[in-house]
Amino acid sequence: MPILKHAKKKLKQDKKRTIKNKKIKETYKSLVKAAKEKNSPEAVSKAFSAVDKAAKKNILSDNKAAHLKSSLAKQKASAPAKAKTKAEPKKETVKETKPKATAKKSSGAKKAKPSTKKK
Repeated sequence: MPILKHAKKKLKQDKKRTIKNKKIKETYKSLVKAAKEKNSPEAVSKAFSAVDKAAKKNILSDNKAAHLKSSLAKQKASAPAKAKTKAEPKKETVKETKPKATAKKSSGAKKAKPSTKKK
């Protein structure tokens, strides 16, 4: 048990941080597991988000986060695609065009500035 005041405070802080870090770690692990099972775009998106948050909080190293995201993306790509239904043709929208305002043209030659040099 700590004796010094600052050591007691540090112990309290460490306990709080441990609880918060455990929660983040459990969240990303469960979401990654769910994404691997379901293989739906929503689940993968949530897992990506959780992995990024864990990496931002230094619970995961950046390389491990990249490795997890890569494996999820590969699994998503290799999953059999659902039967696509025919999409309706896009409706063409007509844009109204306004006549462009013409800018005033300046005379070709620039006016010479009077010299202010003293002799």
